[in-house]
Amino acid sequence: MQPRVSISPTGATEQSLQTTGDRLAKSPANVFERPHSVLLKDANRAVVALPELPSLCAVIAPRSRGSFREQAQEVLDSLQSILAARNRPMRVVLQTVFLRNPKDRAECQRLLTAQFGSEAPLSSYLPQPPACGAEVALEVWAVDAESARVERFGAHAVGISGGGGRWVYCTGIMPAPSRRRAYDQTMDGLRRMQTSLAQAGSGFANVVRTWFYLGGITEPEGNTERYKELNRARADFYQGIAFANGRPQRNGLHNGVYPASTGIGMAGSSLVMSCAAFHTERRDARLVALENPRQTPAYCYHPRYSPKSPKFSRGVALQVGDCLITWVSGTASIVDSETHHLDDLQRQTEQTIDNIQHLIARENLAAHGLEPACATLEDFAMVRVYLKHPSYFGRCKTICDRRFGPTPTAYSVADICRTELLVEIEGIAVSRVL
Repeated sequence: MQPRVSISPTGATEQSLQTTGDRLAKSPANVFERPHSVLLKDANRAVVALPELPSLCAVIAPRSRGSFREQAQEVLDSLQSILAARNRPMRVVLQTVFLRNPKDRAECQRLLTAQFGSEAPLSSYLPQPPACGAEVALEVWAVDAESARVERFGAHAVGISGGGGRWVYCTGIMPAPSRRRAYDQTMDGLRRMQTSLAQAGSGFANVVRTWFYLGGITEPEGNTERYKELNRARADFYQGIAFANGRPQRNGLHNGVYPASTGIGMAGSSLVMSCAAFHTERRDARLVALENPRQTPAYCYHPRYSPKSPKFSRGVALQVGDCLITWVSGTASIVDSETHHLDDLQRQTEQTIDNIQHLIARENLAAHGLEPACATLEDFAMVRVYLKHPSYFGRCKTICDRRFGPTPTAYSVADICRTELLVEIEGIAVSRVL
C-alpha cells in the first residue's frame, strides 16, 4: 500500500506518492530560477523560492492506523520519498510533530534520530491530535542544501543563511516544570526564548512571528483565565522592544508594531513556544506589520476581552526585491472585535478565510504602503487549521480545499482562545510584487 502524504482534496482522486513524486522529479531543472513565488504545489508539498533560498514545505500524515511506531515510520518514509523526488539535495531544517498521545514523544525522537543522524532538524512536539485520526502528523521545512548555510545553536535554535538574508528559528521552548501559572510560564518561556535567540546571534527586535501553545488555554486561573494571563505576561515582556529594528512602515494606520502570532490550546497544562526572526542588510527589504480593516487590531481590544490586550499584528509582510512573504496570524471568525456565527462551523470557517483574504488583498497591502504588492489564497505555501473538535474535520477540510486549493495543510485538534470559536487558521503566503 502506498503511504499517504497529508490528505487529498475532497472529491479528488487520491494520487499515490509515486505518481506525485514522478511528476515533481520531472519538473524543469531551472525551477528555482523562475520568478519568486510558490513554484510548484499540490496537497502534499509546496516548492517555494524565498529570496535566493529554494525551499520545500510538506505536511505528512499516515494512511495506516497501525501502531504508533508503524505510523511514524510511514511518515518518515514518505518524507524521504518527497526529498528524493527533488532534482536538488534538500535538507530538513525544521519540523513540527503533532502527537495524539504525548507519551509517544520519546519513541518519535528515537525514530527521528535514526532517520537523520547528526543532521537532525530542529523539532517541536505538540500534544495536538491530528484531526484526521492518525497518531502522528508531521510538518516540515527543507532548504536547498547547496544554497543555504545551516547552523545549529543548542537544542532550540537554528540559523539559515542565503540570498543576503538570515532566518533564525527557535522552537520547542518550554518553561521550567515548576512553573504552573500561565503568567509565570509565559515569562519564563519568553526569557528562555530570548536566551536561545541570543545564542543564535539574534534577538526579539528581529522577531517577525511567534507561536504560543498553551495547555488549558480557556481554563480559569484565579479570578481570570489562562489565555488572559498569557497576554498580560506577553505585554509586560514586550515593553520597550522595538520590533524589527524600526523597519516596519505602518503608513499611519495604527501605532502598534508587533510580530504576527498564534495563541492556541494544546493538551496538558504547560506551554510550548516558537518564533521566527529575520536579518538582512539588503536595501530592497521592507517589513510591514499588517492589520485587517474588518477587524479591530488585537492590541486595541477592549479590556473585557483581556485586561492587557494581545500584543500581535494580524500579519507581517516582508518584501525582498520582487518577493513578498506574508505571515498570517492565527485568524478566526471575528469581525471588529466580536465573534460571528456562533455554533456554525461552516460559516465560521468561511468568515475566517474571508478575513485572511481581506488581510492579504491588494487594496489592504496598498493601504499599508505595499504597492503594487498582492497575495491571494492560492499563494499560500502552507496552512495550519486548528479545530475545536475532531468531528469538524471533514466539513472544514471541504471548505479549505475549495478556498485554498491544493495547499499543504495541517489539521489538528485544539481549544481556541475564545470558547465560542470553533476553528482558527494561520499560514504563510509567498507571492510576487508586480
